[in-house]
Amino acid sequence: MERRDPTHHGERRRTSTGRRLATAGAVAASLAVLTAALVPVRGSLSLASTVLIYLTAVVLVAATGGLRLALATAVASDALVNFFFVPPFHTLSVENRDLVITLAVYVAVATTVSVTVDLAARQRAAAARSGVEAALLARITEAPLDQRPLSVVLEHVRDTFGMTGAALLERDADGEHPVAVAGDPPSADPTLSAPAGERLRLVADGPAVFAADQRFLTLLATAAARALQAERLAAQAARARELTEIDKLRAALLAAVGHDLRTPLAGIKACVSSLREPDLGLTDAQQAELLATVDASADKMNDLVENLLALSRLQVGALSVHPRATAVDEITAAALLHTQPPPGRAVDVDVPDDLPPAWADPGLLERVIANLVANALDAGPPGRPVHVHARQEGNVIRLQITDHGPGVLADQRELMFTPFQRLNDHTTRHGLGLGLAIARGFTEAMNGTLTPTDTPGGGLTMTLTLPTAP
Repeated sequence: MERRDPTHHGERRRTSTGRRLATAGAVAASLAVLTAALVPVRGSLSLASTVLIYLTAVVLVAATGGLRLALATAVASDALVNFFFVPPFHTLSVENRDLVITLAVYVAVATTVSVTVDLAARQRAAAARSGVEAALLARITEAPLDQRPLSVVLEHVRDTFGMTGAALLERDADGEHPVAVAGDPPSADPTLSAPAGERLRLVADGPAVFAADQRFLTLLATAAARALQAERLAAQAARARELTEIDKLRAALLAAVGHDLRTPLAGIKACVSSLREPDLGLTDAQQAELLATVDASADKMNDLVENLLALSRLQVGALSVHPRATAVDEITAAALLHTQPPPGRAVDVDVPDDLPPAWADPGLLERVIANLVANALDAGPPGRPVHVHARQEGNVIRLQITDHGPGVLADQRELMFTPFQRLNDHTTRHGLGLGLAIARGFTEAMNGTLTPTDTPGGGLTMTLTLPTAP
């Protein structure tokens, strides 16, 4: 637990004493000024009027300075009246019994009024404090427990009591230590302290508080303890969800390795075994076909491994992005060179070469376009080309890849971008299901957006938006 200066409490007490002495000095100075103003006109004022003027001063002191100062003012003013306004002047002697009764009654009335005013002030303060407490508790408790952060509760405690800092302390084998702090760190001798449950304590530091409501403090401490419990339960739930997602990802990865990587590897193994078997008597054309199969299978394995590596970089935040002015038509052409359409499929490209350059990483942008085009070719029907066109709109470049396949329902479109997710495909024959996840991850890393929409007449249109180069 962090400790502040051990003399903090003493300093606070000295500050409070100094404040009271300053107030008493101000009252004494006011009485002196009042007396100096009345002495020149005492011949034209009755003693009753003088006493009422001093009584008014006593009432003001009682309302603002408290009972003790008011009683002291009453006694002091009685002495001033006796000394300056009761014959014989400038002595404390009283020449007749009526004047003695007047001075005695003045003191009695001043005392009674002081007590009454002080009591009324205390009741008003108590009523106001009760209202503030009720409003604060209502504000704290009306929010659902999972939306009641501990820091907010501590801020309420600090603001309500005018403290410089509030904290929730937890005790363990090594002593107490703060689990949450608002404002200044807790001191060894806090101004306010209330138990908050087993091994928990709410503390606050600041100016001295007169008659703090311990019941209210205990309620706030309980609210702080519940907020801490809710935060810890939420953290445990989040960790459980994270572990669940990790398990799902691990299972999907194992399934992918078990099928998508083994399939081309098995093809390569079979082709190579056939090529090495002299008894088969393969012709040149058959050998060329087997070698082409090996080459295609190796390319497929390379793509799968690249996608897995790209996904891992995205998920651990290790993706390197180097944006610069990039010609969209050149990157589109490069992407299409590595995306061979299957038989019967074609890609219709409309990307003007006079487009302003986009502010993008060329390597990442090429991968995004290649993945989107491959996905569109896979989804589109034979005989219907995939359209790739780009236009400038204001200070952005919009590149759209359009297919005329079955499309995707609006409520399932975000699911497309989940790794290892293939909508309406349970055979895993179309790859790992990483293409769109990587495309969106790379796009957002370049400060762009990737949005799926319906294609007029049926199908899906993916719109890639990137800022133009400055």
